[in-house]
Amino acid sequence: MIKKMNRFLFAIIIVMMLVSCKNIKQKLQEYVVSYNAAAKNFKSENVTLTTARGYINDDKIELRFETNLEQNEQNKLEAQKDFPKLLKTMINKDQNLKELIEEGVQFDVYFLANDNTVLEKRTIDKEELPELMKE
Repeated sequence: MIKKMNRFLFAIIIVMMLVSCKNIKQKLQEYVVSYNAAAKNFKSENVTLTTARGYINDDKIELRFETNLEQNEQNKLEAQKDFPKLLKTMINKDQNLKELIEEGVQFDVYFLANDNTVLEKRTIDKEELPELMKE
């Protein structure tokens, strides 16, 4: 009798653990919501606004960093140098971001000029993450 009860309790615990596990789509959605909620507190030189948009069916998140910089060659060169540093800092501080990348979520990240044109674009996925962390 006790053996059967232990098996039953063990089965219930396993089912509860499986039900409580979140899939990638749920994690992606939660990340986007929490990122956008925290975005008002984001501070970085020249960045005026940052937002996230999730693409659940594609396992992709788009991060946009709007700046007060004009679109010109000087600012493009600065963005190529500074933007990877900003991304590396973010990844080191945010374990959820790193976990999502390691689980297969792709991040398309845009550093935008004050007219919303692209100064620098990066795609961060499992293959790109080690390269970015070396820079």
